[in-house]
Amino acid sequence: MTIKHALPVTRDQDFAAWYQAVIAEADLAEESGVRGCMVIRPWGYGIWERIQRLLDERIKATGHENCYFPLFIPLSYFEKEAEHVEGFAKEMAVVTHHRLIGDGKGGLVPDPAAKLEEPLIVRPTSETVIGAAFARWVQSWRDLPVLINQWANVVRWEMRTRMFLRTSEFLWQEGHTAHASVQEARDETLKMLEVYRAFAEDCLALPVVAGEKPENERFPGAVATYSIEAMMQDGKALQAGTSHFLGTNFASAQNIRFQNAGGELELANTTSWGVSTRMIGGVIMVHGDDDGLRVPPRIAPWQVVIVPMLRDGPEDEALVAYCKALQQELATLAAFGEPLRALLDLKPAKAAAKRWGWVKKGAPLVVEVGPRDMAGGNVSVVRRDRLYRADGKLDSAIVARATFVAEASGLLESVQAALFAEAAARLRGSIAPAADLAAVEAHFADTCANPGWVDVAWARPAGAALDAVVERLKALKLTIRNAPLAQGAIDGPCVFTGAPAVERVLVGRAY
Repeated sequence: MTIKHALPVTRDQDFAAWYQAVIAEADLAEESGVRGCMVIRPWGYGIWERIQRLLDERIKATGHENCYFPLFIPLSYFEKEAEHVEGFAKEMAVVTHHRLIGDGKGGLVPDPAAKLEEPLIVRPTSETVIGAAFARWVQSWRDLPVLINQWANVVRWEMRTRMFLRTSEFLWQEGHTAHASVQEARDETLKMLEVYRAFAEDCLALPVVAGEKPENERFPGAVATYSIEAMMQDGKALQAGTSHFLGTNFASAQNIRFQNAGGELELANTTSWGVSTRMIGGVIMVHGDDDGLRVPPRIAPWQVVIVPMLRDGPEDEALVAYCKALQQELATLAAFGEPLRALLDLKPAKAAAKRWGWVKKGAPLVVEVGPRDMAGGNVSVVRRDRLYRADGKLDSAIVARATFVAEASGLLESVQAALFAEAAARLRGSIAPAADLAAVEAHFADTCANPGWVDVAWARPAGAALDAVVERLKALKLTIRNAPLAQGAIDGPCVFTGAPAVERVLVGRAY
């Protein structure tokens, strides 16, 4: 049975074009006129606001406080940490002048007399500037731990950009902490990784694998980097969040020292961790379908959208009143421990156009109300997670208004759970074991649309041996995603080096 979908391109036809179509048709974001930068439209930003609110609550619940640091960072701060600056050098935007003057031809150029004594870097991440602050704040063991977070924008000058996934400017939160001991800092790193894992799964309905990155994928200057990895519908991985144990590397560069209880000076151990608007890209590619976005109810700006079927007739006034009363009833309910969010769409447009507009945006429940519904005390409900019946027709259920109000919170919980279950089944079914390198190569040589990931034995090679593995994988357009914290059986040799394996890692293609 052929279904005419709302988007101009399907996932099977062209996944990359489908992704861009979802962003456009769902009014999530648009190009800004500056390469690699985007305008996040109200629906897209509303999703980000929900992510901010829910994650911020979890971050604060672990004892962290919010603060803010400058957008501009002196170049000398980066020069103190050679490995860190090398990792970001090619992506840094640099401010060298503070004034423009006319060029005599109607244009503007930097004023040579306004050249800065020291170039300023537009924040790519804040370890260096926050480290300088920690050096001022931390004098004694009594000052530790320092637990802070900031919500901000950062700039990394990307060569190949894609909205939400990889942009020159993006929004994020970045946590930074300082601790008296190695163990305390390592515990913090894993605690925040678990915060991210639980948040992704509970709020975004995004199943992820939490694990440690290999040495070549570590954050510049880190001792260990951990990530949560999500699988998109095309089988590619998306690194959805990271948490870094930095040891004393940044403390040494920034002179973050404290006097311990015995009166001796020690270097602090630091951590950093963050997630960004990239998570919205993950929500699109995990939950979207050929009719647009499907937003998990916990992060939907509006969980229920009421669309009255107005006809410019005398019954319209009564129909609007009926819908307003429904909206008010829904507003008294709670969903996921918060007031239920319901919108009455009174825009001057045809009801069918408004319905499909909200379908493309991914509103969890779209409720249509026509004169017949009103007369019978009913509403027509469309669940965004299951849009069509078996016969290919729109699955619009007519239910009594009182019944819908009584069941609305449960319906939203059901939509949230269904989206997670669908994505979790896809993740579980798309990870295959590979016993040797030939099996890895054969798996990804298959031309199927979704090769998924492979699970292989790994010996943690370093140096030249690791470089050789990275180059071999690069030729196949593959990367090691992480070594899951929840490990399967470890047996046999490393599939890349033949050395005895010490863990298992996931390998796949990635965004």
